[in-house]
Amino acid sequence: MNQSNPPAQRSRWFGLAVLCAGMFMIITDGTVVNVALPTIQAQLGFAQADLTWVVNAFVVPFGGLLLLAGRLGDLVGRKRMFLVGLVAFTLASALCGLATTQAMLIGARFVQGVGGALAAGVILGKITTMFSDPKELGKAFAIFSFVLSGAGAVGLVLGGVLTDAFGWHWAFFINVPIGIAGVLLAVRVLDDDEGLGLSGGTDFLGAAMVTAGLMIGVYSIVGSTERGWSSPYSWGPALLAVVLLAVFLVRQSKVSNPLLPLRLFRSRNFSATNGLQILYVAAAFGMFFVSALYLQLVLGYNPMQIGLTFLPMTAVTAVVTLGFAAKLNARFGERQVLIAGLIPVAVGLGLLARVPVDGTFVVDFLPSMLLLGAGGGLVVPALTALAMSDVPPVDSGLAGGLFNTMQQIGGALGVSVLAVFSTLHTQNLRAAGEPDVVALTSGYQLAFGITTGFIVLCLIGVITLLRRVSKAAPEPVAETAG
Repeated sequence: MNQSNPPAQRSRWFGLAVLCAGMFMIITDGTVVNVALPTIQAQLGFAQADLTWVVNAFVVPFGGLLLLAGRLGDLVGRKRMFLVGLVAFTLASALCGLATTQAMLIGARFVQGVGGALAAGVILGKITTMFSDPKELGKAFAIFSFVLSGAGAVGLVLGGVLTDAFGWHWAFFINVPIGIAGVLLAVRVLDDDEGLGLSGGTDFLGAAMVTAGLMIGVYSIVGSTERGWSSPYSWGPALLAVVLLAVFLVRQSKVSNPLLPLRLFRSRNFSATNGLQILYVAAAFGMFFVSALYLQLVLGYNPMQIGLTFLPMTAVTAVVTLGFAAKLNARFGERQVLIAGLIPVAVGLGLLARVPVDGTFVVDFLPSMLLLGAGGGLVVPALTALAMSDVPPVDSGLAGGLFNTMQQIGGALGVSVLAVFSTLHTQNLRAAGEPDVVALTSGYQLAFGITTGFIVLCLIGVITLLRRVSKAAPEPVAETAG
């Protein structure tokens, strides 16, 4: 593709906009639905224990299928997989909005998760192959990273507006016109890519193993939030997931046409960034989760106010990510920028670990939001670029799917760990006679302290494990058929 061709350049950027719009819709859907949960519970008669399945029915297939979706994109074409996923997600969104029973809603949410995984799993791979110029690729990663960072906060505000004004059904119906527009535009502006093809044979047994293992693993993590890890319904599925994934990895070292070529993990940056992302996302998702609870249960904020609380962070993230991240990565290297970004994130979370019972937004939240926005605006683009830096184009879909999978696992794990520890601490303080609001606040302080620890560990890992990325073209990795 001719880099100097203006129509071709515009086509790439239009294509990026369509891909990011699809990702934005998928991520926003999660937080929009969370805000609508109380209304859904009241109108469809969900028991409290069953209400979590409105969320989990999406999270389990979404987290479990991302890796497979990324690899299928490499094999059959990333544009094709994106379109199939977007169509499925859009149709399932309409069914969610039309749902009149609990079973219909949960079933449609499961299909939403499948469609979301098929679309999201190939987006990073598609971006990597669309932009061959390093500077353009850096800008593309920055834009994509902003979508990842900002969509959650926007969803909180949007969910409050839609639910209050039109009812919970519109938390799902809003996806339909966006999805239809996305499909029509994607057909026009995304380049066709045929993929490697399935003719050489595909490891279907391995695909079944890894998908089942990831789904069961995600199920065990999200379920532990309610049941705790002492329950056999938590550690039993987790053990089964570990066994399935271990057998899958052994199989990948032996089959001639592996679903996950283990040669990818010869790159220290690829392996380390995927592991470090779990720590970072666990802290980030956990911060949103605990902050929302603190604002609602201690300070008495409504959903709209909670969403607005995160907007300063989103605004700063936009300025840093879109205005500075790509330039700083190009000048100083992603590793150095990642270190510089993690420091304000750690400080911001450390400040949140001191939130008081009678906290105020300006004094106790705004400084942290600004620090988290500035730091996160540097961290996410740098992590993304490092994760994809040594990946050959033939494996970019798989690498992107794995990167997104680690994000989902990190988010689910972070929420689970923080929920368990903060709840236990709160219960102990209540049993000791502390007032309820004091016990709750102390539990949230502990949770924020744990997120700070996650970031400190992530910072240590970046310093000790990651290497500087050479601006020269990376050495090609030997490719295998199919």
